[in-house]
Amino acid sequence: MTDPSALRPATPEDWPRFSRAMSVVFAEEATGPYVDEVPPTAELDRSLALIGEDGRVHATSGVYSTELTVPGGAAVPTAGVTWVTVSPTHRRQGVLTAVMRRQLDEVHAAGREPLAALWAAESGIYGRFGYAPATRRGGWTTDPTRLRWRPDAPASAGTVSLVDEAGYRAGAVGLYERLRREVPGTLARDGRWWDRRLRDDKEQREGATPRQLVLHTESDGTVTGFAAYRVKGTWTDGGEPSGTLTVQEVRASTPAAYAALWRLLLSVDLVRTVSYPLAPADEALRHLVANPRLLEEHPADALWVRLVDVDRALAARRYPAPIDLVIEVRDPFCPWNEGRWRLSGHPAGGYCGRTDRDPDLVLGTEELAAAYLGGTSLAALQAAGRVTEVSPGAVTLASTSFSWPVAPWCADEF
Repeated sequence: MTDPSALRPATPEDWPRFSRAMSVVFAEEATGPYVDEVPPTAELDRSLALIGEDGRVHATSGVYSTELTVPGGAAVPTAGVTWVTVSPTHRRQGVLTAVMRRQLDEVHAAGREPLAALWAAESGIYGRFGYAPATRRGGWTTDPTRLRWRPDAPASAGTVSLVDEAGYRAGAVGLYERLRREVPGTLARDGRWWDRRLRDDKEQREGATPRQLVLHTESDGTVTGFAAYRVKGTWTDGGEPSGTLTVQEVRASTPAAYAALWRLLLSVDLVRTVSYPLAPADEALRHLVANPRLLEEHPADALWVRLVDVDRALAARRYPAPIDLVIEVRDPFCPWNEGRWRLSGHPAGGYCGRTDRDPDLVLGTEELAAAYLGGTSLAALQAAGRVTEVSPGAVTLASTSFSWPVAPWCADEF
């Protein structure tokens, strides 16, 4: 087992070898301006590195300080875990466990972030540390030439325009800030994160066009939607166009703006495939077209969540149906969460505190994390033998109360 004291924050001087060590493990070519220069979004004081006597970096990790929208609209401080790698020479020596132990201990001790979240490169790694997939991506592809719109699809009186980056920022940033509280799983974006999202390095395009930026504007100038995409042009042997348009993001504040943006995205010339890898699990486009089967789905897990402090995390969200239950939580990796908690919640607020009452439900912190944003049913977890019902009806009540009308979604990979 690696001594946690051997882990230390990386320094700016460490960064070039730190970043290259990450690239090797992720099987990526180290390119771009931030191979040797620390990125603006980096928080090196929250990083961890395992550096050998030979100067080689054998393990890396980092944390971004962010906010995650939870059911009810609260933006909860969250530790965004990133950069997690272990060199092939140091696998199965307890290095990853030491990194996770150090991270969660420090987040808990600081007392600011009741949640941690990450994107898992491999789905079999993080469950043992209490993380679970809490959002899903409903990725899909389609042939836009075959899709047909429903006759009752909303019509827009506004304008859809291709804009430059400055115009896009001027319209999209404010709209995103208004919309992000409506969808659980959405992350905050400050100026640095918008810079990162809009970076468009040629070597990262994989042969596609520069990113195209779109705004939907009402007649009074109000921006009610934005979208971003790029196109990779290809041709058949017979000379016919067969390009692929990849959607990065679509957001809108009205049904008409949403439909107008998709009308553009599905009608770009020379495109025969439209792909939206990070689409929401409940993408509304399915209800705008007359032949939704043509949206060929490729769903997968997306953001993984971990409740660092069960009481503060459960009190931070809202519950669409009243709930008053005692939950016995099993959490051997973070023992401060072990025990019985009384959860009392309703649409306007929640409370969670220690109790010595008998439990109504018994579950692990992994199961609690899966259900936290409303994307996984506790009843489904019970059916899999992962939740134990002690009081009859407790699972039905908890499943209803932990649900949310909007499927959780995260469009920001980190």
